Amino acid sequence: MRNLSFVTILLFFLSVSAVNAQTGPVTNGPRLGIGADFAFPQNNSKNNPNYGAGASLLYQHPLAKALNLTVNVGYLRFNGDPVFANIKYRQGFVPIKAGLRLYVTGKFFAAGELGASISTANGNGKGTGFAYAPNLGFEFPVSNSGSIDLSARYENWSGNNNMSFIGLRAGFNF
Repeated sequence: MRNLSFVTILLFFLSVSAVNAQTGPVTNGPRLGIGADFAFPQNNSKNNPNYGAGASLLYQHPLAKALNLTVNVGYLRFNGDPVFANIKYRQGFVPIKAGLRLYVTGKFFAAGELGASISTANGNGKGTGFAYAPNLGFEFPVSNSGSIDLSARYENWSGNNNMSFIGLRAGFNF
């Protein structure tokens, strides 16, 4: 089931990008974006959260015509079933990642990010783990300086809070 949903998302992005023939990003120059993030865990974490939601800031700096350096900082809160009596599973994380975004066509991109995921549950850093996230997306202009950014990713966190999930992001770049 997980592979079927990933293949469906991949085919959607490929079919949408096939309409576009130009190469390079939608806009030139450094950009900052804000977005809503949604996470669907793959049932392998300690407490099996049902879903996660949050927000992120994405900075992009051009390195070449179709290649951008990215820095992504966000907050994700995971929610789940009760773990004790009526106390529900809730935990927050601050993922901090850097990576590269390659525009395969003018609007379709593939990206990879590496970084850390920091648990907000304790202040001593024990909840910090390595994070990696390959993703595919589609970006299209809505004004001279703004664009909508839609992407899907597989994200994995290792360390004390092992977790992997399918993530979706809808953002606005300006």
